[in-house]
Amino acid sequence: MRRLVVVVLFEGVDLLDVTGPPEVFSLVRRETGEAEGYEVVLAAETPEPVRTAAGVRILPDTTFDAVAARRIDTLVVPGSVETDGEGRVRAITDPAVVDRVRELAGGARRIASVCVGAHLLAAAGLLDGRRATTHWSTAGQLAADHPAVTVDADPIFVRQGRVWTGAGISACLDLSLALVADDLGETLALRVARQLVMYLKRPSGQSQFSVPLEPVSTTRRVEELRHHIMRDLAGPLGIADLAAYAHIGERQLTRIFKSELGTTPSAYVEAARVERARTELETTDATLERVASVCGFGTTGTLVRAFRRRLGTTPTEYRRRFRTESLPPTGE
Repeated sequence: MRRLVVVVLFEGVDLLDVTGPPEVFSLVRRETGEAEGYEVVLAAETPEPVRTAAGVRILPDTTFDAVAARRIDTLVVPGSVETDGEGRVRAITDPAVVDRVRELAGGARRIASVCVGAHLLAAAGLLDGRRATTHWSTAGQLAADHPAVTVDADPIFVRQGRVWTGAGISACLDLSLALVADDLGETLALRVARQLVMYLKRPSGQSQFSVPLEPVSTTRRVEELRHHIMRDLAGPLGIADLAAYAHIGERQLTRIFKSELGTTPSAYVEAARVERARTELETTDATLERVASVCGFGTTGTLVRAFRRRLGTTPTEYRRRFRTESLPPTGE
């Protein structure tokens, strides 16, 4: 059985959004032979080459009109962004592309967006009433432009029925592996992941965020609090401590964090500590006791629980998979 995967092409599309998923699906063919797997085609408005955002031109395999007559198993929708003079990123949604996505989605068994491709799905009405994710840098735009969509900026991918949405560009590989596992089983997906030299199936709920990359707030007070937290992760950072530092009441502090950063003070502190712990685990041979201490967790038990909650794994397993140099194993 060959499943038809159609990747949507348009001018200015992000190159890795287009090339990532086909690489995963092509490895399925390598692992299984021609008897099963996927047929991947790149479809555009015309047969003419499409210039990507990277300046590389891609030649479509077919046109939207031609592929619409076929039975589409999976429609893959990549995205495109533009930046303004201050470096702010916005997703681009060409109405003509949106119309084509809506048309092709109607005949597809499954729809998957890559990175900011979620904006095209939302503009086509395909995410109304659904939970969805996208790249963290455009999550606010997606929520503002499409209030009928429940935007969750944290996971690397989200599945809602036949609609899947992915986060950052590298998450397209995680999303594609999840699609393979859903179709052909996790054993085959593991074999493909090994060919890619990557860890199989980061949990869909794993965070895409790096805390220092989160959008800055609009008030100086919160920015000062954020910098205070990052400078003193091992120090006392309870709600009372932060409120005292900012010279405001605890309730006001909680309201400010919710309105400015979309989270609670304690959740933000935990996220910041996890981020620091990730760096320690990736780049040092410090014991888990030492990591827990310098990052403000106090005990290894608290460190482990925070990692399970936010990353879906343990610190030891995280270090084994993601450390950047050969380090001796440490602790549990």
